[in-house]
Order: sequence, then C-alpha cells, then structure tokens
Amino acid sequence: MSMNDATKRIATYLVLVFGVSIPLYGLVIRGGGLSGPGGLYVLPLMWAPALAGLLTTFIFQRNLRGMGWGFGKPIYYLIAYLLPILYAGVVYGLAWLLGLGRLDPSGVEGPVGPFIISALTIHILEAGLLALGEEIGWRGVLVPQLARVQPFARTAVISGVIWGLWHVPLISGGGGYTSGAPAWYAVACFLVHIVGVSFAFAWLRLASGSIWPAVLLHATHNAFIQGVLDKLTADTGPTEYVTTEFGLGLALIGVVVGLVFWKLGGSLASAPRAIRS
Repeated sequence: MSMNDATKRIATYLVLVFGVSIPLYGLVIRGGGLSGPGGLYVLPLMWAPALAGLLTTFIFQRNLRGMGWGFGKPIYYLIAYLLPILYAGVVYGLAWLLGLGRLDPSGVEGPVGPFIISALTIHILEAGLLALGEEIGWRGVLVPQLARVQPFARTAVISGVIWGLWHVPLISGGGGYTSGAPAWYAVACFLVHIVGVSFAFAWLRLASGSIWPAVLLHATHNAFIQGVLDKLTADTGPTEYVTTEFGLGLALIGVVVGLVFWKLGGSLASAPRAIRS
C-alpha cells in the first residue's frame, strides 16, 4: 500500500464520519441534548466512527482486515486500565485536598466501596459499548493510516485534534456534553486533554497492533471520571473549572500524559504492525 493509498483512506474516512455525524448532531441538539429525547441518538452518533471506518476499509480492500481485531499482549490492557485511574485520581485527589471540589459520598447510592468496584468492572463493560463504536474508527482506521504517512507525534496530534473537534458540537452547540463552565473554556480544556491522551491511545494501538486496549482505556476513562469521580465531587465554587473532562485539571494532566507517551512512541516502528491484524 502506498502513501497515496493511506491519504485517500484518511480523506474517505473523514468525509464519511462527519457526513454521518452532522445529521445526528442536529437530532441530539434539537431533541434537547443528552438528557432529553435527543439522548436516543447518542448511541448511533457514538457508532458513526465505526460505520465510517468499516465502510472505508471495505471500499479499499473488500474486506475488514488490518483494523486491529487481534488482542495483543496483556501488558497493554493493564496499562489501558490503570492509566485513567491514575491520571484522573491525581486530578480529583488534588482538587479535594485543595478545596477546589469536595469529596461528597452522598452523591452516590449505597456504600462508596461497592459502588466504585461496580463502576470499574460492570460499568466498564457498559461503557465499552460506546467506546468500541468510536475506537473502530479513530484507532481502527485513522491512527494506523496516519502512521503510514506521519511520524508518531504528528499521528497522535492530528488524530487527537480531529477526535476532539468531532465532540465540539455536543459541547458548544447545546448537546449537553459539558460542565457549568463557559462553552469556550470547556472546549479549550477538553481539546487540550484529548490531544494529550491521544498520545496514549495512539501508542497503545500501534504498539499492541490491536484496537482493544484503546477500547479499554476509553471505557475506563468514561466509567471512572463520569461514573465515579464526578458523582463523588461536590461544587465548592471553582469546581466546574477544575474537574470534569472540561476542566483545567484534566487538561494539564493530559499534557503530562502526552509527554510521557511521546517519549515512548519515538521508538515505534508502528505502521506495518498496526495494519496487519
């Protein structure tokens, strides 16, 4: 496969993913956002990247090989599982410690311990349904094709920017995917965080040759932050500017994550391995 082939695949994927997503953004927003009737369209929207990725691969190959269906080594799953627990735990722990948010167990039903265990096991499986829809596209097609024509750092940045921009209509357009902070602030923090962690997503995909560690990372991130930490955090004034996926805390830790995986990704001979399974 040539560089020209990779470029065509990337362009085709982007046309398809945004072509499918744009009408769904409208349905979500006109339906009152994620918490209203528009929430019915969230699952189709989250699976738009998968549909675009599968169509792109089939158009060019007449099969679905090379998207990372193999499982890879267990070490990548351990990293994928622990990484968001670590970076989110640091951010929320510091917020609670510094009074930028308050640890409030009343935000969850029942004892906190079993709630967290359930969130980090059963709820990760549930979150994986949405995560898989995204990862088949972003890491199944976009990242390995970018890696054929770009070095690792550019692959991570470009894929992260596109991935982040894909979320922006739901943040700034009334889709309800945001915090109480101003939309411009939420978008800025979210994009910084997404681009940072995209280095980890790209590294997991290219090093393992599999999309499944990226699916686990995505699912654990959502289940732990949205399903546990946000519910355990009470507002003390600046909280919405510091915590959640739209706050400064995760934006800053995303930069740290990006720097760590930038170093790790520098030695990857990534493209051939990433597209063979």
